[in-house]
Amino acid sequence: MSSLKLPWLESDSHFPPVHSALKDPPGLLAAGADLSIVRLRSAYRQGIFPWFQDGEPILWWSPEPRMVLKCDEFHPSHSLRKRLRQIASHQQAGNFEVVVKVDTALHTVMQGCARRTLSDGPGTWITPEIELAYQAWHLAGEVHSIETWMGQQLVGGLYGVSLGKMFYGESMFSHATDASKIALAHLVLFLRRQGVDWIDCQMKTEHLGRLGARPVSREQFIEHVRVASAQPATKWGTGWIDHEGMLRHEQH
Repeated sequence: MSSLKLPWLESDSHFPPVHSALKDPPGLLAAGADLSIVRLRSAYRQGIFPWFQDGEPILWWSPEPRMVLKCDEFHPSHSLRKRLRQIASHQQAGNFEVVVKVDTALHTVMQGCARRTLSDGPGTWITPEIELAYQAWHLAGEVHSIETWMGQQLVGGLYGVSLGKMFYGESMFSHATDASKIALAHLVLFLRRQGVDWIDCQMKTEHLGRLGARPVSREQFIEHVRVASAQPATKWGTGWIDHEGMLRHEQH
């Protein structure tokens, strides 16, 4: 841990400038404050997000560089493209065995993501405090789950934050081959139709890199977020996403 003093935030404190984030650990900006919707919305509009484990204070981060997936650079593997074509073909024939739904099971998606992150290391950052905060934010219309269903079973998905024309990916999980990637592919199609160009992936991972995500500078990321998050809100709703990225609200 760096010897530099970490700013402590009270409930009425503003975030420090993101360029003041520590280099060790990389991107750590501040601690404290709360997880109210007002605080979270302010953080994301500045390119800041919370990330901490049980027993720690709330920690706020702004990494340099920032991993993003530009929707027009999404690069599914050959096998995933084949799977997506199969799903589209089956749905056009009236077979909805595999469906990507939106906002029908956020709590279950977050629990699946928490179990996955717990299996990756000594703890999960998707704590009960985070779950409650993002579920409240979901009720306010700015947190969404994208879910891959096989029949009546939820087999994978992801969740994230939508502000203006910016989507901030939080976490994903999968209990079946390519289930989270299927959800991501449909999310990309949907976001393209809505005029959303970037998905924030926060930290660099090989998994996302293979799908086309790449790092950009913090300065470039903050400028994009500033403009995109101020645009009219993306139109969400409970339903399912078809192979053209349309959000369908009717029963299938």
